[in-house]
Amino acid sequence: MDGMHHGGMMGHPVVSPHDVMQSNTNGTTMDMHHKMMMHMTFFWGKHSEILFSGWPGTSTGMYVLSLIVVFFLSMSIEWLSHSRYIKPGSSHVSAGLVQTLMHMIRVGLSYLVMLAVMSFNGGVFLVAVAGHSVGFFIFGSRVFKPEEVAQYEKQRDIPPMTC
Repeated sequence: MDGMHHGGMMGHPVVSPHDVMQSNTNGTTMDMHHKMMMHMTFFWGKHSEILFSGWPGTSTGMYVLSLIVVFFLSMSIEWLSHSRYIKPGSSHVSAGLVQTLMHMIRVGLSYLVMLAVMSFNGGVFLVAVAGHSVGFFIFGSRVFKPEEVAQYEKQRDIPPMTC
């Protein structure tokens, strides 16, 4: 098989970028869409697909935008984890519905960040961790809260996510 390497998952060959550009037996080039290489180890660079096919593309500006999006998604998860929307005295049903909605949004955002990190791009990994860290520093730590507010907020609307 012209340069293809065996050992991929479930017996499928691992295709390198060199293999993608080689010609098949008819002399036409292989379809790049179906033979795209997927990284399985961390790598550095702007040439990555994050969350959507073809995004961010090859431009540096779009790569930086994708890093900003992942950073703010991570911060949003921390914001939701440490926010209070349920007013004291709310009915159990309405409080439960708000908690469920907030949990649903937080889990959805968490999965988006996880899928972005699964691009194995080192920059995406670093901004995801930085977003969680900055988000926790701003919304979860005691730095920006007076002591009486910190005591009041010990009970959150939804518990922090655990590993």
